This record gives sequence, structure tokens and C-alpha cells, in this order.
Amino acid sequence: MSKKTILVVDDEQDLLDLIEYNLKNEGFNVIKAEDGVSAIHEAKNNPIDLVLLDIMMPKMDGLEVCNQMRSNADLKHIPIIFLTARGDEKTEVEGLDTGADDYITKPISTKKLISRIKAVLRRFSETEETTNKLIAHDLVIDRDRYIVTRDGEEFQLPRKEFELLYYLAGKKGKVRDRQTLLNKVWGDNIYVVDRTVDVHVRKIREKLGDHYIETVKGVGYRFKE
Repeated sequence: MSKKTILVVDDEQDLLDLIEYNLKNEGFNVIKAEDGVSAIHEAKNNPIDLVLLDIMMPKMDGLEVCNQMRSNADLKHIPIIFLTARGDEKTEVEGLDTGADDYITKPISTKKLISRIKAVLRRFSETEETTNKLIAHDLVIDRDRYIVTRDGEEFQLPRKEFELLYYLAGKKGKVRDRQTLLNKVWGDNIYVVDRTVDVHVRKIREKLGDHYIETVKGVGYRFKE
């Protein structure tokens, strides 16, 4: 198996060097960037398997980097983990809503950080291996291309919105509570709030209409039969 390449983005040089040293000891290739503009450049010009991204940086902050990557057809499927000193709930929700796959607050032990990186890479790899198409009502949910099609019109959803829709559509008619959805879509080792699910459901409804996903009060959501 080829080595995975991690793009580490942070404006603290000492932290960059420390993370690089430990990731290389674990068998990863590492590319470093000290600001958001450089991060986008490196992602476009190198085969990147995961981005470890700070939020507060010069030139372009991490949230904008994530937004730009999720809007780029060549970069949108790269897993992104925020590693930041900003631990407030508002910023965490905003970070996950931009399409990040995990949100880690500094300080964190190197051992735990590497464990979280491996978990995201493993989950992403499993998703890639099980890609296929799902037909639900008038929607064709294509997991090979991460595109939803309806009557010839294509909808490109951010990855977490897509995965949430795909999971619910695959369990048509069955109610799933928010914690189950967080575990299945975001992973059970990622600490996100219940509101994250609600925000993603709202965004899916804004794009596809509100007649696919039904709210079950006091419980969670289900894809209508």
C-alpha cells in the first residue's frame, strides 16, 4: 500500500515541524503550508490524501480554505480535519458545516491526533470502496461521482450533505435519531453537536425540496417511503 500524503497547514512553524516529525514516524508523507493561499496551491499541485487545517491564519483563514476546496471539483473529496485553538461551539459547527470531516481542539496529544487522522482516512477509504448508485423516488444518488440527479438535473452537494442523504435514502422509511446519524455520517469518535445534523438536513431540503426527508419530532429523521 502506498504512503498517504498529509497536507499540514498552520502558521506556527514549531507546531508544523512537530506534526511533520510525528506523522513521518507513522509512515506518512507530509507537505507543509503556513497560510491558506499556500494550502490551496499545494492541494492543487500535489496528490493529497488528507488536509490537517488550522483556522486562524494569515492571507486566508481555514474556513475559507475549506470552502474553496469543497467548491473545487478536483479537491472536494479530500478529507479535511480542523486542528485549531478555537474551541467554541459556534466555530466548531461552522467548521463542520463548511464540509470538514473532523474538528479537533488544541492542545491534543500527538498519539490522539494520529489516531483521529487514521480514523478519518479509514472511514474515507471504506466509503470509496463501497461506492454505487442508489435510486430513491425520483432521485439517483450516485456515490461514484457524489452527484444527485433528478429528471436530468444534477445537484452537487457537499460531501457530508451527500452522505447524510445517501444514508437516510438507503434506510427508506426507517427513523434514525440524531446520534445515530452523527455516528454513521461523521463517525463515533468525532465530537459534534446534534444541531449539525439539523443544519445539514435543512441545507439538503433547500436544494432538493422538503418532501424527501421527514422530521420525526422528538426522535430524528427518516427518508419518506
